[in-house]
Amino acid sequence: MSDQIQFIVEKLNQEPFRKNYNLITFDSLESMQLLQLLNDVLGEIDPKHAVDIREELPEQTAKRMLSLLGILKYKPPGSISDLSAFRQGLVTGSKPVIHPVLHWLLQRTNELKKRAYLARFLVKLEVPAEFLQDDTVADINKQYEELMEAFKNLHKECEQLKTSGLSTAEIRRDISAMEEEKDQLIKRVERLKKRVETVQNHQRMLEIARQLRLEREREESLAQQKQEQKNQLFHAEQRLQRAQLQLKEMHHAVVDSKPESLMKKLEEEINFNSYLVTEKIPRELESKKNSTYFLQKVVAEPAMSQSDLNALEIKINEVNAQINQLIEKRMMKYEPIDSKFSMYRQQASIISRKKEAKAEELQAAKEEMASTERQMLQKTNQAHELEGSEVLKGDEFKHYVNKLRSKNTFYKKKRLEIAEITAEYGILQRTEELLKQRHEAIQQQLQAIEDKKGISGYSYTQEELERVSAVKSEMDEMKGRTLDNMSEMVKKLNIMVAEKKASLAPVIKELRQLRQKCQELTQECDEKKIQYDSCAAGLESNRSTLEQEVKGLFEECVQEESNYHYINCMKRNLEIQLQRAKEEMKAYVSPDPQERRKAIREQYTRMILEQENLGKKLREKQKVVRESHGPNMKQIKMWQDFEQLMECKKECFLKHQNQTAIGQVIQEGGKDRLVL
Repeated sequence: MSDQIQFIVEKLNQEPFRKNYNLITFDSLESMQLLQLLNDVLGEIDPKHAVDIREELPEQTAKRMLSLLGILKYKPPGSISDLSAFRQGLVTGSKPVIHPVLHWLLQRTNELKKRAYLARFLVKLEVPAEFLQDDTVADINKQYEELMEAFKNLHKECEQLKTSGLSTAEIRRDISAMEEEKDQLIKRVERLKKRVETVQNHQRMLEIARQLRLEREREESLAQQKQEQKNQLFHAEQRLQRAQLQLKEMHHAVVDSKPESLMKKLEEEINFNSYLVTEKIPRELESKKNSTYFLQKVVAEPAMSQSDLNALEIKINEVNAQINQLIEKRMMKYEPIDSKFSMYRQQASIISRKKEAKAEELQAAKEEMASTERQMLQKTNQAHELEGSEVLKGDEFKHYVNKLRSKNTFYKKKRLEIAEITAEYGILQRTEELLKQRHEAIQQQLQAIEDKKGISGYSYTQEELERVSAVKSEMDEMKGRTLDNMSEMVKKLNIMVAEKKASLAPVIKELRQLRQKCQELTQECDEKKIQYDSCAAGLESNRSTLEQEVKGLFEECVQEESNYHYINCMKRNLEIQLQRAKEEMKAYVSPDPQERRKAIREQYTRMILEQENLGKKLREKQKVVRESHGPNMKQIKMWQDFEQLMECKKECFLKHQNQTAIGQVIQEGGKDRLVL
């Protein structure tokens, strides 16, 4: 407790409270001061509660504080029976109640501020069902719920942005860096423009360069379109392979089976699916819902300490022990009668558990088979992509080996040719170097001649124009070839699509028949589902009516029970009053004087006589005071005058003594001395 009070005092002395308390002054606070202090802390959490509690009634203060503590999910210490004591202590400002609340609030102020802010917008207003029958009220309530959901989403996005690590300072730095880069690029562009303006025919060269850039962009877009068409072709081939594989599987299933076996297989699959839908999945869904409900309940509870967890574990162990004892008693009580039924129940439970285990194994096997099929399809696609083939056997392998030998001889021949070409490349490279040296010497001579004639840069400009025209011609040729290739590819794709359509025609016919069967089964399933839904809706409506009736009867029972207890209390009070009246009458009528003295009438009579005697004495005393008041006042006045007269005499005496002492001559030792 001392640690708790010390923590509260430290927090109250900090911002934003700054109370300047110590342990003694905080402990000496009265109940109203404690309540005002608690109200100030709640006002810091929620500004709506920043009020003066002296301006409102105690009941209103307690109700307001309890509502806010409920929103903040404060759990009072103790059991449910202590809630009334907690409310009473909150009204009276009891220290054992206020101190834990302050400690809890000051521990998590920031978290509670956020919760109070969200509660202003997320605490839903409960509208009675009879008001929701009105269309206007229902529409407004729907808009209200939609706005609440929108607020939740916006708040989540805001929190994510706050925690994402993006800061305005970093964004500003990035913007300033990009602006600097932009300025540098503008300066570079201006310098390049100045350099280009000195060259002859620079506008024509810029136009040619622009056209070159546009043609390159067009080439890139065409290459991208080509790649997209290749991807589409690859996906179409994959779909075709999957369809062929499914067709092959269906052919095998049709060849190896009969109508009876197919019907039996379908019945088994239907039974398995119906078991999953009616028994297994609802149980799993119910268990998930229960676990989710308990988890939400645990999340809604405040944080628990290790001692609370230990207490809960002890309680759980005790409840489990009681359950085991009750089960043993029940088994001992009903075992001789229901011995056969218990055996059948055990067998049924064992069979149901085995059934559940087998269903889970079957489902796992189906999932594993599906994943294996997907892996097999991926492997086959990868093999086709790598231009692979199936495993060779027998004569095919021998033919493959002969083919490899012929390729090996061809490879050696080409390798010799590559060696000859490499040697020739070395010679040509040396020749190129010599020609480059001669070209540089000729260029220097040409430049010197141009300088003499005054036409420097003419040969360079002419070469650049020739080079640009050559590049343009190459690009035109390349575009022509690309368009031809694209048209040929489109023709091939159209031919392949037509062939695939022709090959898929019988498969599509068979698929149509199977789709028709599937539609019939789906229609039958929908009819059964409609019947089930109507039956379920009827049962649900009956259940809701019964629940409402039970709820009304339960409320009526609770009301009657409260009336019964109230009447019993009133009856008991009246009996006690009647008993006291009888005892009073008996004591008053009794001849014994001792008994009569015990009567309340006698006691009040004695008290009245005593008060009357006291009043008589006080009146006599008042009379004496009134009679002696005038002489006494006259005597007081005389004494005051006498005191004033004596004060005047004293002042005159002191004044006279001081005047006589001034200028006195004293003779000592044959000497005269003047004393002022």
